[in-house]
Amino acid sequence: MITRFMHSPSHKVLIAAGRRAIAIEAGAIAALQDRIDSTFARACDICLAAGGRVVVSGLGKSGHIANKIAATLASTGTPAFFLHAAEASHGDLGMVTAGDVVLAVSRSGETRELLALLPHLSRLAVPVIAVTGNCASTLARSATVHLDASVTEEACPLNLAPTASTTAALAMGDALATALLEARGFSSEDFARSHPGGALGRKLLLHVGDIMRRGADIPRVAATATLAAGLLEMTRKGLGLTAIVSGDDMLMGVFTDGDLRRALDGAVNLADTTMEVVMTRNPRTVAPTQLAAEAVNSMQEHQITALLVVDGARLVGALNIHDVLRAGVV
Repeated sequence: MITRFMHSPSHKVLIAAGRRAIAIEAGAIAALQDRIDSTFARACDICLAAGGRVVVSGLGKSGHIANKIAATLASTGTPAFFLHAAEASHGDLGMVTAGDVVLAVSRSGETRELLALLPHLSRLAVPVIAVTGNCASTLARSATVHLDASVTEEACPLNLAPTASTTAALAMGDALATALLEARGFSSEDFARSHPGGALGRKLLLHVGDIMRRGADIPRVAATATLAAGLLEMTRKGLGLTAIVSGDDMLMGVFTDGDLRRALDGAVNLADTTMEVVMTRNPRTVAPTQLAAEAVNSMQEHQITALLVVDGARLVGALNIHDVLRAGVV
């Protein structure tokens, strides 16, 4: 039966309940600090020595936590996947092979579906790392290594719903994942490679050459072209600038909207003045091999919205802020 309030509780009561839950869960995590010891280090050693994957398994709320731990491990350099404890005995156990490690998550340590896996894992000589809230449980005693994630109370006021216990188990899994990350020398570039669709992946993997404008889309004119011709090229390409190049596409300078304003202030003749006279020499450029994020930083630092891309001194592309925005770099 669901209890319904005749009157809604006051905000004061609701705030107090929420703060109590946070305080209990924070205390549960703080209590784990002293349990990160030689036993924890041994669990790390087992994972590092494994030639296979870390198979993370659990059921119910612990299953959800196990699924998250597996995802964290996999994205931080430790090959891992989630195995549903109930499905394992109905065929999915075939996914576990010699060389793997099983990380079993159970608040009670007596989850029947997990205990049923132990004989098969033993035959495969697969080590088991147990994360439980009961050091005297069957799973804790049977495991190769037991990581203690016990809590003194749940955040649930009935002390029934897994709340602080699942938080503690997740924190223990995160501790394991981050320790393994550091031990493997996993870098931000490695993280980006496993997250190519994410913002960090785009920042660390996309290079200027991947998103720059090429070929006929690059605004460029010869040094002998008239200012009028240069303005037409700027208008056609829509980047607010044009490159000035020699016959072999060697970059000589750039002409921007700012250069145009200065030229008009000097009352130059559009039909007679050549681009060589009004261009800015030694413009800011980027290489196609540079990260697109570095190009963005350069634009922001120098308060410009476009850059020419050169390979050595040869013009090979152009890039503006809209290109990097479309690519999702910023």
